[in-house]
Amino acid sequence: MDHFAERLGNPSLVICLDSGCGNYDQLWLTTSLRGLTSGTLTVRVLEEGVHSGDASGVVPSSFRVLRLLLSRLEDEGTGAIRPSELYAQIPPERVTQARRAAAALGSAVYTKFPFPAGTSPVTEDLTELVLNRSWRPQLAVTGVEGLPKPADAGNVLLPYTTAKLSLRLPPTLDAAAAGAALRALLEKSPPYGAGVKFEVESCAAGWNAPALSPWLENSLSRGSQLAFGAPPAYMGEGGSIPFMAMLGEKFPQAQFVVTGVLGPHSNAHGPNEFLHLPTARRVSLVIAQVLADHAAHSEAA
Repeated sequence: MDHFAERLGNPSLVICLDSGCGNYDQLWLTTSLRGLTSGTLTVRVLEEGVHSGDASGVVPSSFRVLRLLLSRLEDEGTGAIRPSELYAQIPPERVTQARRAAAALGSAVYTKFPFPAGTSPVTEDLTELVLNRSWRPQLAVTGVEGLPKPADAGNVLLPYTTAKLSLRLPPTLDAAAAGAALRALLEKSPPYGAGVKFEVESCAAGWNAPALSPWLENSLSRGSQLAFGAPPAYMGEGGSIPFMAMLGEKFPQAQFVVTGVLGPHSNAHGPNEFLHLPTARRVSLVIAQVLADHAAHSEAA
C-alpha cells in the first residue's frame, strides 16, 4: 500500500467481499469486525511425569492450575470475560442494528451451527447472541499439549499442560494492549509458585465502520431491493479481517462497503466450505449498482 501510494491516491470508496451474511435472503452489510489476541499458556509443576498414586495430593495438577488461571479470565459458568479492560462501549446504533438483525434471523442466529441434539446456545436472547459474537470479548481454547490420548494415558501426574488461547476482542479495543493485559493477568502470582508463562503470538486490530454517506446508503438500499427484493441488513461479524482496520486508518475519509456470502452452513475455512452461487450473483449485482452510483456521485461532486 505504501509502495503504490502515489498511484492509489486517496480512494473515496473501499469494497471488501470477504465477509459474511446472516442469511441468503437479503444483502448483509458488515458494520464491524472483532479484533483478536492469541497465544499459548503453559503451566509446569514438575520436571518429569511421576506416579499419580504417589504424587497426587502433594503435587498440584498442572491441569487444575491451568483451570484456575483461566477462571481469572473467564467466568466458566456463563462464558463472560471477567476483566473490564477487555470490554469496549457498544455504540447505541450497533445495539439497534443487532436487535433488527436478530429479528430478521430469528433462531437462525444459532441454528446455523451444527449443535448435537439437546445442546443449546449460551442464552435464548437473540439480540444478546448477536452482540456476544460481534462486540463482546470471548475466549476459545483451540488446542492443548501435554495431555496424552486417553488410550495412551497411564497413571501419571503430568509435568505440564499447555493451552492455545484465542481471545476475540471488541472492534474498537487496542489488540496489543489487550495482549499485554492478558499476559499480566495470567502470569501474576502463580498458584503454588508453578511455572506459568503466556506467550502472545498474534494481535489483530478490529474495525468499526464509519457512518454511510446518504448517496451510498441509498445505493445499497436500491441495489438490495433490485437484487434480493428486500432491504439490506446490518450486523457486526465475529471474525477478524485485520487489513480492514489498516485501510480504515490509511483512508479515514473513504466510504466502506463490506459484505460477502459466508452464510449459514458455508463453513468458512472448513473441509466442506461452499459458495452459495445465487447469493454471489445477487451480491455482484449490488456491487455493480454501487460502482455505477459512485461514478455518478463523483461526477456530480
